[in-house]
Amino acid sequence: MKILAMDTSTLVMSVAVMEDNRVLGEVTTNLHKNHSVRLMPTVVGLMEDLDLSVDDLDAVAVAAGPGSYTGVRIGFTTAKTIAWSRKLPLIPVSSLAVLAMSGLRFPGGVVPLFDARRNRVYTGLYRREGERLTAVKRERVMDVNRWLEELDQEGPCLFLGDDVHRFQETIADQLGKAAVFGLPAENTARASYLGQLALDHYRLGETPAADNAAPDYLQLAEAEAKWLRTQGTE
Repeated sequence: MKILAMDTSTLVMSVAVMEDNRVLGEVTTNLHKNHSVRLMPTVVGLMEDLDLSVDDLDAVAVAAGPGSYTGVRIGFTTAKTIAWSRKLPLIPVSSLAVLAMSGLRFPGGVVPLFDARRNRVYTGLYRREGERLTAVKRERVMDVNRWLEELDQEGPCLFLGDDVHRFQETIADQLGKAAVFGLPAENTARASYLGQLALDHYRLGETPAADNAAPDYLQLAEAEAKWLRTQGTE
């Protein structure tokens, strides 16, 4: 089974093609450049390098959020269009779960983290079970200090993500030696991990129809929240 996987939910852009449990090719960049301009040329270039066409694909996987609203929309719209046009299954996967996979080697808790602004983070807590990671605290967006209070009794935790450096001093102050920080390569989400998780979901029969799939931002966009407030809706 061949899966095209793409992640543009953060400043990192990653595209991979998987065949079952094998990575055929992967392109990952952290250039902080416009994903809307670079995503499709990257997909096309990778497919050409692999001598593959869209007709060779069996499914499309996409990082469904949370993360940058614009980034998530770019990746999701692109993946959904490819899937819809070729009648392929679209497999959305949590962006945090993809990043957490970089910590599979760690024996304690794995904490993927994206900056959500105003001292808040998108995050969750995972632990290794066999060769997979399982979420033991649900993904959420919350104040970083309150989140660290929750993690205080969880033992050693590996913090992952490009945004961790913004909170590193606070994390170290609150958790002390229980806080472990990822290596540079581990802080970058990879589309090959996305493809691996998508394949797991597919085998479990968790694939939604392409026309029903939607991003999961974990919170409303600021413009949406303001509009609801004007309507008197919490």
